[in-house]
Amino acid sequence: MPPTRDPSSDIFRTLRWPLALTRLGMAAERLARSFWPLWSIVIFTLALLMLGVQDEVAVEWVWATGAVLAAGALWAVWYGARRFRWPSRGAAMVRLDATLKGNPIQASLDTQAIGGGDAASTAVWRAHQTRMRARLAEARAVEPDLRVSRNDPLALRYVALLALSVAILFGSLVRVQSVTGMGAGGPDLAQGPAWEGWMQPPAYTRLPSVYLNDITAASIEAPEGAEITLRMYGEVGALSIRESVSGRALTPEGAQDTAQDFAVLRSGELAVEGPGGRLWQIAMIPDAAPSVKRDGEIEVSYEGEAQIPYTASDDHGVVTGTARFVLDLDAVDRRYGRTIAPEQRKMIEVPLSMPVAGNRADFTNSLVGNFSLHPWANLPVKLTLEVEDGRGQRGLSEPEALTMPGRRFFDPVAAALIEQRQSLLWNRENAGMIVQIFKAILNEPKDLFRKDVEQLRLRTLTTRIELLAKYGAITDEKQDELAQAMWELALSMEEGDLQDALERLQRARERLEEAMKNGASDQEIAELMQELREATDDYMRQLSRQQAQDNPEGQRMDPQNMIQMSQDDIQRMMDKIQELMEQGRMAEAQEAMRQLQEMLDNMQMTQGPGGGGQSPGEQAMEGLADTLREQQELSDESFRDLNDGQRGQGQRPPPGQGQPGPQGRQPGQGQEGRDPGQGDGGDLAGDLAERQRALRDELNRQRQALPGQGTEAGERAAEALERADGAMDGAERALRDGDLAEAIDRQSSAMEALREGMRNLGEALAEQQQQRTGEQGFAQGGDPAQQRDPLGRNSGNTGRVGTDEGLLQGQDVYRRAEELLGELRKRSGELDRPEEERNYLDRLLERF
Repeated sequence: MPPTRDPSSDIFRTLRWPLALTRLGMAAERLARSFWPLWSIVIFTLALLMLGVQDEVAVEWVWATGAVLAAGALWAVWYGARRFRWPSRGAAMVRLDATLKGNPIQASLDTQAIGGGDAASTAVWRAHQTRMRARLAEARAVEPDLRVSRNDPLALRYVALLALSVAILFGSLVRVQSVTGMGAGGPDLAQGPAWEGWMQPPAYTRLPSVYLNDITAASIEAPEGAEITLRMYGEVGALSIRESVSGRALTPEGAQDTAQDFAVLRSGELAVEGPGGRLWQIAMIPDAAPSVKRDGEIEVSYEGEAQIPYTASDDHGVVTGTARFVLDLDAVDRRYGRTIAPEQRKMIEVPLSMPVAGNRADFTNSLVGNFSLHPWANLPVKLTLEVEDGRGQRGLSEPEALTMPGRRFFDPVAAALIEQRQSLLWNRENAGMIVQIFKAILNEPKDLFRKDVEQLRLRTLTTRIELLAKYGAITDEKQDELAQAMWELALSMEEGDLQDALERLQRARERLEEAMKNGASDQEIAELMQELREATDDYMRQLSRQQAQDNPEGQRMDPQNMIQMSQDDIQRMMDKIQELMEQGRMAEAQEAMRQLQEMLDNMQMTQGPGGGGQSPGEQAMEGLADTLREQQELSDESFRDLNDGQRGQGQRPPPGQGQPGPQGRQPGQGQEGRDPGQGDGGDLAGDLAERQRALRDELNRQRQALPGQGTEAGERAAEALERADGAMDGAERALRDGDLAEAIDRQSSAMEALREGMRNLGEALAEQQQQRTGEQGFAQGGDPAQQRDPLGRNSGNTGRVGTDEGLLQGQDVYRRAEELLGELRKRSGELDRPEEERNYLDRLLERF
C-alpha cells in the first residue's frame, strides 16, 4: 500500500513565498522597533559632523560628545539585542492567515474532530477543506508595519532626521573627514580639501554667496563690505592665511587660526598657504554713496496740497529718505508783522516716499504733503533732501530756495485773516497789532462780509486776542488755538457755502455774457473764461460737500432729478464756448452758455421724494441710515475722549488748554463744540451713555416695524439688528463704567451689524419687489435693468441699493489705487498728525 501523502506539505509549498515575505516583514518590524535608538544616534552624529560642529568647538568638547554618543550607541545595541526576536514560521502563518477570508490556512491544517465514521459528515468536511485550500492561491505577503510611534512617544527619531536634513542643506560630507585629524595618532592632514571658504556679499546688494573652493580664476571682484569666511581642517599650522583686503594686522599665530572671518574693505591679495592652497587678487567694487536732487515743477492744488518731485539714485538702491525745510530768514520780507525776530521753531522733517515696487537704484518720485497750516506756509524756505542706502551712506541735495507750498486765499478779508494768523505764529508779540487791524476791518464791515455770522465770529475772536494779549496769557496752546480759529474763519469766508458759490458762478456768467454782447477782446474773453472755470469748480466742490453732508451714508438718490454729467463734460462745454467766442460765433456761444446754465441749474443732488411719498421700505432704510450715522458720531466722540484721556494720563485738560489735534482741532470737542474739559469725566461719560441708550431705544422702535418679514433676507436683517442692539447695550454699560476702549469696540460691532442689517433689508425689499413685478408685470413695458444710476451705470435687476456693475473696472482700479497711495503719502507728510499715526502710515507705505 503506497504511503499516505502529508497534506500540509502541499499547503506550505503553495504558501512558500507569501509566508517567507511576511516573515521577513515581521523581522523588519522588530528590527525597527528594537534598534530605532541606535540608528537615531548614528544619524544625529552624522548630522553634527556634516555641519562641522567639531571644527567650531574645542577638541575636548569633541571627545566628550563622542564619548557620550558612543555610550548611547552601546546602550542602543544592548537595548535592541535584548528586545529583538526572530519571528517564527508559525507567527508568520498566523498573520498571513488573518488577512484571508475564513482563515483558510488554519482550516486546511485542521483534522475532523467528530463524525469521522459518518460518510456524509466526512464528505462535508473534505468539501470544506477543498474550498479553503482553493483560497490559499489568493494569499499575498502582509506588508510590514514599520511605525515605531508607540516605542518612541517623544519622537526623538524625528529630531535626528531634522538635524540630518539641515546638514544636507547647509553642511557637507567633506566636513566629516576633519574629525579624523583630531587627537594623537591622526593623520597630518584630512583627506580631500584641507580648507573651505565662502564670500558673502552684503544683503542689500542682493548678490549670491560665492564658494571660494570653486573659484580657480586668479582674480575675484568683491563688493565693498563682503564677508569672507575661511575654515582650515587638519593639523593646526599646516595651513595659514595671508590677506591684505581687510586692513587688519595678522600675526603668524593669527594667520594659522582654523577659523578666519573678515570683511573686504579695499582691493588686495588673499592667499591660503599650504597643501592645496590658493591665491586670488581681490578687486573691491566700492559702494558709491546715494545721490538725490530736486527735479521738476512743484504743483500745488487748490486745497494747498503740494507735490514736490525729486530724483534719487544709488548703485544698490535707496533705502530711505528725508526732506528738511528751514526758514530762509534772509529772504523773508521783514516788514509789517515780521519786523521782530521770529519765535524759534524746529525744522520741518518729512520722510520721502519710496517707490512701492520696482528698482530703487534710479527713480523719480514726489513728496506729497499739505503745509498750509504751518507758520512758514508761503514764506521763503530752503529745502534739503537726504537719502540713505543699505550701507548707511547718506547723500544730500544742494539746498534749494523756494516758497513753502501752501493754500492761497483770494477773498480779501480771508487773505487778511491768514496774513494776521501768520503774524501771530511768527511772534505772539504781534497780538496788539493784529487786534488793531481786525478793529479796522470791523469799523466799516459793509460789503466785506457775506454773512453776519462771519462778522460776529471775527469780532469775538478780536476780543479774545485782545484780552489774552492784555494779560500776557498767550501760551503755546492758546497761540495754536487762536491760529486754528483764524484759519477756520478764513476758510469759511473763502469757500462760503453752496449759495455763495452759486452767486459767484452767476456773476461770472453774467460778466461773460456782457463781454460777448459788447465785443470784448480775446484777452478779456480768456480772463473771463478763467473766472467762469474757477467759479464752476468752486460750485462743484460746494455741491459735492453739501451732498456728503446731506447724504453721509450714500443713500440712494432719484435719478429722475439728476443730470448725468461729469466734470469733464462741463470742461468740454466751456472749452467749446471759448472756442466759439474766439471764432466770433457769439450767437452759438450764447446758446452753448444757455445749455451749460441749464445743466448746472438742473444738477440737484437730492435723495428722492420724501415725506409721504416714501414707501415703508424706504422709510426703514432711511431710519437705519440715520441711526448708523448717529452711532458713528457717538463713536467718534468716544474715540476723541479716549485720546484726551491717554494724552493727559487719565486727567482731562483744563478748558482751552488741549493740544491741537489733526488740522488744529481741539481733540475731544463734540458736535456741539463743547469743551470736554468742562465738568468731570463722569458727567461726560454719563452723557455719552444716555445718548447711547436713546440710540438703542430708537433702534428697538425701528425693529418693531421692520419690513421684509417672511423672507430669508428679512430674517437675516432681523438677526443683524438684534446683534446691533446687544452691542449697543454693551457699549452703554462700558460708557457708564468709564471703559472707553471697550465702549468703542462695542460701538464698532454695532455699526458693522447695522450695515449688515441694511444690506439684508435691501435684499429683502428687492425680493418683495421682484415678486410684485412678477405678479403685475411691467406697468409701462420698461425694463428695470436698463435704468441707470446717477453715475450712468446700469442699476441692475436684483433690487439692491446700488448697481450690479463693478464700482471700479479696468483702468479705474489702477487709478483708485494710485489715489489711495497718494492719500497715504499726503497724510504721512502732515506734521500736525500724531506721531503714532504717521509711523503707521509709513509702515503701510513700506509694505505696499
